Amino acid sequence: MKVLVIGAGGVGRAIANIASKRSAISTMVIADRTLARAEEAVSRVKDSRFLAAQVNAAELEDIRELIRKTAPDIVINAVDPRFVMPIFLACEIENTNYMDMAMSLSRPHPQYPNSETGVKLGDEQFARDWNWDERGIYALVGMGIEPGLSDVFAKYADEELFSRIDEITVLDGSNIVIEGYEFAPSFSIWTTIEECLNPPLIWEDGRGWYTTEPFSGIQTFDFPDGIGPVQCVNVEHEEVVLIPQKIDAKKVSFKYGLGAEFITILKTIHLLGMDRKETVDVQGISVSPRDLLAASLPDPATLGSRMKGKTCAGTLVKGLDKSGNPRAVYLYNVVDNDWSMREYGDQAVVWQTAINPVIAMELIQEGIWQPKGVAGPEWFPAKPFLDKLADFGTAWGIREEDTTGITR
Repeated sequence: MKVLVIGAGGVGRAIANIASKRSAISTMVIADRTLARAEEAVSRVKDSRFLAAQVNAAELEDIRELIRKTAPDIVINAVDPRFVMPIFLACEIENTNYMDMAMSLSRPHPQYPNSETGVKLGDEQFARDWNWDERGIYALVGMGIEPGLSDVFAKYADEELFSRIDEITVLDGSNIVIEGYEFAPSFSIWTTIEECLNPPLIWEDGRGWYTTEPFSGIQTFDFPDGIGPVQCVNVEHEEVVLIPQKIDAKKVSFKYGLGAEFITILKTIHLLGMDRKETVDVQGISVSPRDLLAASLPDPATLGSRMKGKTCAGTLVKGLDKSGNPRAVYLYNVVDNDWSMREYGDQAVVWQTAINPVIAMELIQEGIWQPKGVAGPEWFPAKPFLDKLADFGTAWGIREEDTTGITR
């Protein structure tokens, strides 16, 4: 498979590193706005199948030109979600398959942002499903860790464990600390702000999609493998868009284990207006406050050696098992930063994200997954995906949870 990866940040670098240990890739071009960063991502894998290129992910024609030049079987979008649509549309125009780990951006309801949906995550992509299908190409969207593996967990629960699903809650948490910094996010602060400060999205049977106020639904969840209890809140996330399209559940939501301190920091960022995407004039220079904040913080890809702890992604499912008895389970994947740094040289959060598009590419190449048009991870059988996790040195688990409140 010939692959073009756009973005040589933490996730793009990790995709290259993971893919270099697999035989499925014939060539992989790593492209970035900064050529030196793409070249560094390629040099660390020491593999002649990998090449570097330069591209401006905000410019449709620049992306189209690179696609024509490299002629990939698939383009992997590994940049932050504000660049989804230029890359998505370039692939559509050039009849090239596409995969991403975050979907097109939402826009809040203009009058009732904390109760009604405006433009949802991924709406712009799914609106073009007909054209991708007619062209005989596919866009596999939301194929990272969350969304991605979390959706696969939901699909597995639906296929293998439950006869009725009352509630699906994706829960993400960690106990990672970064030595030497009072505040340094382990993932893109631009994306974190987008997820956490937008009105959270929830889906309920009979009501459909609706929104709530940011940081609503506070819950302390005890994460496995020694991570322990973390304060979680509702956030906007793609799983809430994807899961109800293929899985019959009474309620779907996403809760992020931010912890009390990070919640306070995000609220302060919003209070100061540093979450704004719109540019302001600073001594004659147009600057986006959010871009400035992101540039001022350390690059998450460079923090691996300072990070200690584990990160957990998982899906809590409640309902009735195949025999009709109440059951609640948390399906999860935990990655220890010491392990990912030792085995792959990538920090845990980006490695846990990057492994999933590589697995998906292999399943597509093997004909096990056969995407058409615009599709998410839950469009396909879950077990083959989960079976491949062990090939990459990681594992997944199922933990039984409290069934209180579940009725037949």
